[in-house]
Amino acid sequence: MSSPIRILLVDDQELIRVGFRLVLEAETDIEVVGEAADGREGVEAAVRLAPDVVLMDVRMPHMDGIEATARLRDLRPETRVLVLTTFDLDEYAFGALEAGASGFLLKDAQRAELLAAVRAVHRGDAVLAPRVTRRVIEQLAPRVTPPAGPDPSASLTERERDVYLAMARGRTNVEIAEELFLGESTVKTHVGRVLAKLGARDRIHAVILAHRWGHVEQSAD
Repeated sequence: MSSPIRILLVDDQELIRVGFRLVLEAETDIEVVGEAADGREGVEAAVRLAPDVVLMDVRMPHMDGIEATARLRDLRPETRVLVLTTFDLDEYAFGALEAGASGFLLKDAQRAELLAAVRAVHRGDAVLAPRVTRRVIEQLAPRVTPPAGPDPSASLTERERDVYLAMARGRTNVEIAEELFLGESTVKTHVGRVLAKLGARDRIHAVILAHRWGHVEQSAD
């Protein structure tokens, strides 16, 4: 049996942490390894406990979730950050995505949404609700400068390009596997190669680059 997904909860509201802990610890494949009440404590706990996923609030005292996410990207790049926010158009959430978070989740998300988001981020997917994807692109794309020189997507193989365009449409690895009739592990391998060839730091960065390069229209449904 595979090891459980190790979760760190970082939120200055104790009731929020208790609620998430109750939901998460009811799952056999998830383990809550610790809690922190602000970003500074969260970074220290993440370095000490080595969680797979951090559920990170954005508005906290001492150090907010944006700075904490940026520090974790440098100190523990293998740990994924899922940002918690009250509003789906929260500018703080966009800042955290820019800092390297793998997605964001509303604090009033249903149990199934929370569990699906945690598992998706752990698999390497980005978590962005379809209704806010365009808003995210509008906020972040102007701040992202594509790599200089020729368009690196030209170096993608035919199958890698299929995966890249599916990513640009917001598809998860599972959805891409079903759409392209591939195994999920194969899709994950292709995603890694796409990110490397594009010079993208993560999946969200790759989607933003796709918009900046004008590839999204090619991938429209």
